[in-house]
Formats: sequence, structure tokens, C-alpha cells
Amino acid sequence: MVTIGEELDKAVQGAFTRPVPKSARAQIRYLVKQHQGSTRRVAELLGISQRTVERYVKNQIKKPRPELADRLEREVRTRWQPQIRAKAKQAAATTNGIMIDVQARFGYTAAVGSTDQARVRHLTLALPPHHTARLLQAQEAGADEDDLRKLAAEALGEVYFRDDGRRAHGLEVELKDIVDLQFEL
Repeated sequence: MVTIGEELDKAVQGAFTRPVPKSARAQIRYLVKQHQGSTRRVAELLGISQRTVERYVKNQIKKPRPELADRLEREVRTRWQPQIRAKAKQAAATTNGIMIDVQARFGYTAAVGSTDQARVRHLTLALPPHHTARLLQAQEAGADEDDLRKLAAEALGEVYFRDDGRRAHGLEVELKDIVDLQFEL
């Protein structure tokens, strides 16, 4: 299932200036460095023993189990290039905005006499900085997927369906059944 939070993270990761470490040893060493040399903290983070972390650092183990490899990559990606990540978010929230490409079922609540039947649409449009800022701030604050979906629906409703207040006054948009979703800074 496509989630808004994961796709926002992918968009921000597109701003990275260096590739994320690929090998398990490089990833473990990066995490150990991020945790001030504490192999114990990294072990707790990954759910493995401290000795296993030390063996990865010494290159005694080279290939992690698939579930550990996924956890390891996810943890490294979430910490990789924090200053670049912050600058990209700041630029998107203040000046650039974000592009959204979504294919989903949109539901509507509208005035009496209009059609409000949900249907699948494919939209590609630029969200202005203030909507982008709301999405990124909510994600940063730990909002769950439902809250992010509501914010995205409000932004799409304002920008696309209500055309920034020029039409469809009172139309409320719901974002249901996301088929595909991509963000680009």
C-alpha cells in the first residue's frame, strides 16, 4: 500500500547529494558513528546483539538476513544527510512547493443537486508552499497516515477542485484508495 509519509520521505531523499551507503558494513559503521560510537545503541535500534554489530563493523559478517537488511537500510536513510534534508524541506515549504502525481479514488461532499459520486482520477499538479509546509510539518510532528491523507485531500481540493476559491464553493474532498502516489521537490 502506498503511504503519503513514505512518499514524502522519498521526495526529500531525492535531494541527497551523495549516495546512501550500500554495503551492510558501511551502513552499520555509519549508524555507529551517528550514535557516538555506541554499538549497544545500534544493536538496540536494529534489534540484534551488540556482538553482531561489532562483527559487521569488523567485516566478519558481510550479508545480513533480508529483514535486517531492510531495517538497516531504512534506519540509515532516515538519518542520511540531515542538513540537505532540512534545506530541501525548507525550500519546498517556503518557495518551491511540491509536485504531486496521484491516482486515487476521490470522494466528494458537495451542495445539493451536484454529483458527489466517488471516482478514480489521475492528477499531476504543483502544490503551493503553504500546503507543502502543512504536510511536511504534520509529518515531522508524527501525524498518522489518516491525518496526512486529510491534509493532502484538503490541498488537492483547494488547488484542483476549487481552483483556489474560484469555483465549487463548499466542495469537500476525500482521498480514498490510493493506487499510485509520487511527490517531487
